[in-house]
Amino acid sequence: MSVPATIVSSTSVPAGKTELKILMLHGFTQSGSLFSSKTKALSKLLTKTLSPAPFNLHPTLIFPTAPHRLRSSDIPGWTPTEGGDDEEEENSDSWAWYRKDEATGAYRGLEAGMEAVATTIREAGGVDGVCGFSQGGAMAALVASALEHPLRAPPADGESASAAGERADWTWVESLRTANGGEPLKFCVVYSGYYAPLSQLDWLYEPKIATPSIQFIGSLDTVVDETRTQGLVDRSQDPLVVTHPGGHYVPVAKDWVMMLAGWLRQQYSK
Repeated sequence: MSVPATIVSSTSVPAGKTELKILMLHGFTQSGSLFSSKTKALSKLLTKTLSPAPFNLHPTLIFPTAPHRLRSSDIPGWTPTEGGDDEEEENSDSWAWYRKDEATGAYRGLEAGMEAVATTIREAGGVDGVCGFSQGGAMAALVASALEHPLRAPPADGESASAAGERADWTWVESLRTANGGEPLKFCVVYSGYYAPLSQLDWLYEPKIATPSIQFIGSLDTVVDETRTQGLVDRSQDPLVVTHPGGHYVPVAKDWVMMLAGWLRQQYSK
């Protein structure tokens, strides 16, 4: 199922401004519209700080919804209630880019998640950067890696079998690259993201992800294990790591958004 992406921008790019298209990837159990709602303050402050000269940038934030709809029973911590509504279950607004198979550790549906990202990029006419939260943060790093130059080569067929004996489908890699016109991303922003510990994906982490990245980590985050968060930091080349005194969420208070805005301005001053 495909849900139209939510786009946050004014109707047109003001004269003298350059559009800065940012792909926004929501977390597990969220949707594009929910992620957009939760980051409104971030969007407004980015526009305010990036639009003046000498930057003259006009941010357009694009919020796709992941392709895998979740039932309440798929959400960690859910307990059934008597008289549950099956129709409400089937029409929930909770989505995922992939589902982790607890038995094998495999990421079920990752290919479909990546193809959904590629479709959004193509429909946007390409994007300049990516920003992701939690599962979306893990996806953001993988997308940035797949697009960066020099192009990485996926494992050969004989080397891409998972622990469960399944062969990987790498067609999404070319879909991403074609969608972005063969161009790498200029930046990657990660909130509460993590490293995906699948041997099939090692080629996207080795060598380290070179796309400039800023990675926000909540010091009180109890959802993503610190070793996995640090795992992504360790597999990124010279990331700026920002620790905020909160939990598993995107900090949108002015001080924290200004750190992001300042970092983006540095990227466009080089």
